[in-house]
Amino acid sequence: MKIFENNQSVTITYQRAISLSISKDFAEKQSGKIKMVDHQGSEQENRRRQLLSVEVQAQQEKIIAEHGEEHFKNQTKQSFFNRVRTKINNDFDNKEHLYHHVLGIEDACPAIIDILSARAASVNQIKDLAVSLSWLSVDLISLVNKPQYRKRADVQVTDAKLALSYIGLDNLKLVMPTFTLKHWLPTSTAPYGLMKRKLWNDSLSIALASRALAKEHGLDEFTAFTNGMLSNIGRLAVTRCYLNTFSDMYKNELRDAFDNKDKRLHNVLSKIEANEEILLEQLVMRSAQLSADLIEQMNFKRLNIVEPIFDLAYAESYDKMHPIAQLVAKAKAFVAYRALDKESLINEEETKQLLSAVHLTKNEITLLKKSDIDHIKLNFN
Repeated sequence: MKIFENNQSVTITYQRAISLSISKDFAEKQSGKIKMVDHQGSEQENRRRQLLSVEVQAQQEKIIAEHGEEHFKNQTKQSFFNRVRTKINNDFDNKEHLYHHVLGIEDACPAIIDILSARAASVNQIKDLAVSLSWLSVDLISLVNKPQYRKRADVQVTDAKLALSYIGLDNLKLVMPTFTLKHWLPTSTAPYGLMKRKLWNDSLSIALASRALAKEHGLDEFTAFTNGMLSNIGRLAVTRCYLNTFSDMYKNELRDAFDNKDKRLHNVLSKIEANEEILLEQLVMRSAQLSADLIEQMNFKRLNIVEPIFDLAYAESYDKMHPIAQLVAKAKAFVAYRALDKESLINEEETKQLLSAVHLTKNEITLLKKSDIDHIKLNFN
């Protein structure tokens, strides 16, 4: 987001929040924290020193050979990650590939959301589109059969069109953007096990915070909610693309080294792990712009989302942003602050600079703190 890039301190803080979505340990490294290791007692320390002195000579004798081996390891790793970078850069240049194959966006998804944005929208208008998506039919049926939403405990809904009627138009305006983004989440974010959940939680919180702010300012809540939810689609695309590319290339090159009986290369490759620095680099550099490019491809005719999303990516001044983009920027800054504050990874001055960059007022901060921006609340009459 350009409005954060104008202030180096804000940029560093926001990048730390992105690091936190990868892993807490990585965010701590980014913040310059150093974890202290406790000594295990003087006896163990003395023994360690004795062993060290005995090993010094042997280590010195091996240093030349080890230097050569270390150089080979470093060169192999560097070469591998250069190839990974080249591949993902090519993929990011191919927006059609990202849209249809990396994220797997079906045309029915934006079409349904577009219909829901119209004043004259009705459930009947989206039924055929909804049932054309098998995953959505399953999600809708599962939703209405949850105990808290079932009208009769002895009745199970098995038809997606009937489920849509039970859910109703107002609930669908929350459900559809939510289910859609959830479907586009990476299947797995290994080796960053919690990243998938964090991507989802952040997206939901940004959407709900945007909606709460829109209600406060008299702007359209559905437009703000959907803008907030889909504003993270670029992060999903970057994460999917990088982790899938790394995994595929790693497996292929490891297999080739095995087939070629190159034990030395195989041993080095087998110890290579996904590089969070590269992932962070790509998330920072590409996420906002990719969100704009991908959403533009959705061809919304009614929903006012393209201009705000492009402002989030490219506007250099808060004052020049679309009103909805301003709300989403406020939501993003607040959610980033909240995540960092929870892990004690932000100080008072950084908090002030981050929230001031998006002109978050005291009243808006109070509103967001007292609002539930972590859970969707549906109303089944």
